[in-house]
Amino acid sequence: MDIHRISAWPCGLACFFVLCLGLGGCSKVQSQGQGQAGAPPPPAVDVVTLHAQPVTLTTELPGRTSAYRTAAVMPQVSGVLLKRLFTEGEIAQEGQQLYQIDPAPYEAALASAQATLAHAQASVRTAQATVDRYQTLMATRAVSKQDFDNAVGTLDQNKADVASAEAAVKTASINLTYTKVLSPITGRTGRSSVTEGAIVTSVTAFGQTTLVTITQLDPIYVDVTQPTTTILRLKRELASGQIQSVGEGKIPVRLLLEDGSTYDQTGTLQFSEVTVDQGTGAVTLRAIFPNKDGLLLPGMFVREQLQEGIVQSGILAPQQGVTHNQKGEPTALIVDAGGKVQLRILKTDRAIGSNWLIADGLKEGDRLIVSGVQRARPGAQVIVNEVATVGTGAPPERDARAVAGASSAATADAR
Repeated sequence: MDIHRISAWPCGLACFFVLCLGLGGCSKVQSQGQGQAGAPPPPAVDVVTLHAQPVTLTTELPGRTSAYRTAAVMPQVSGVLLKRLFTEGEIAQEGQQLYQIDPAPYEAALASAQATLAHAQASVRTAQATVDRYQTLMATRAVSKQDFDNAVGTLDQNKADVASAEAAVKTASINLTYTKVLSPITGRTGRSSVTEGAIVTSVTAFGQTTLVTITQLDPIYVDVTQPTTTILRLKRELASGQIQSVGEGKIPVRLLLEDGSTYDQTGTLQFSEVTVDQGTGAVTLRAIFPNKDGLLLPGMFVREQLQEGIVQSGILAPQQGVTHNQKGEPTALIVDAGGKVQLRILKTDRAIGSNWLIADGLKEGDRLIVSGVQRARPGAQVIVNEVATVGTGAPPERDARAVAGASSAATADAR
C-alpha cells in the first residue's frame, strides 16, 4: 500500500484500522492460551475392590412361641374341695399336691369294699373245706355225686366273689388316692378356677372342670412358616455344593423379640412338616429354645433368623454401588485395569446387612464404583480412589494416600 495514500486518509479512518489490527492480535493470543489449557481432567470416583468370602445365609421368618408342654389339671373324682395347696403363678413340681378333695366318702367306700372282700374270702375257705370233706366221703359213697358237684360249684362262685371284691377294693383305693390332686408335670401354674368349698365333679354334661393349667416354659417352642420355594432353592444349592449345612444335621437359629431386641439364647431347628398347606403353600418349621429365665411366654410374636447354610465364595457388593436400569435390572459400574468404566448387569440373591449378595455379574478383584457414579460413564477414563470395604452402610472412608495421589494426578493433568 502506498504510504502517501494512507497519510492522505482521514484521521478517524486511520485510527479505526489500527484498532482492528490490535483486536485481531488479542484474539489470536486468546486462542493460543485455550489450546495450551487442553481438556478438563477425568472425573474422580471411589471404588471398593471386591473379595470372595464365606457368607452365612440367613432367612428371617415371623413366628409365634408355644409351650413345650401344657397340662390341664382336672378332678378324677367328685366331691367338696377342702384345700388349695399352691400359690398361683409359682412353679409346681411333678407329683406335687395341688388340691385336696374331701376323702371321707372314699375312705368309707374303701372300708366297705375291704369288708366285702373279707366276707368273700371267708366263704371261699368254707366252701373249700366242704369240697375237701365231700371228696373224702365220695370214696365210701356217703355223699352223692350231685352233692359233691354242688359244693364245687359253690367254691367256684365264692372265688369269683373274691376276685370281684378285690377289684372293688382296688377301685376304692384309687378313688381315695385321686382325692389328692397332683401336678402331672413340672411347670408354672396358672389361675385357679375354683376355691375352697366348691363342689368339683369328675364328669358333667358339659365335660370336666379344669381346676388349673400348668405350663412348662423351659424349653419353649417357636413355630414359623416357610415358603416351599425357599425349601426347593435350598435343596438345589445343597445338592450342588454351593452351601453347606451348619453343624451336624442341626441348624442353629436366632430370635428377635417384639421390641426388636435379640434373644440371648440360640435355638435349634427341630423338624418341618411333611405336608404343604394348600391354602398358603408353606410348611411349618419348629425350633426349640432354652428359656430358663422365663422371658419367653406362649403366644408371643417373634421373628426367627434361620441359618440356611454357608456360601463358601460369596461376593458382597455395597448397596450404594448397585443401581437399576429402566428394565428394573440391577446394574453396577466397575473400573477395569486400564482405568475405564464398564457397565455390568447383575443378578442379586439377597440383601445381607448393607450389602447385596451377588449371584452373577461381579467377580473377585472387580473394582466397584461406590461414589461418583453420576460423573462416570461407560467407556470414560476416570481417576480411581480406593476406599475401605463398606460393611455397615456408613459412607466409605477414603484411603489418604490414594486421595493424595489422585489429587496430584489431577493437578498435573490440569497443568
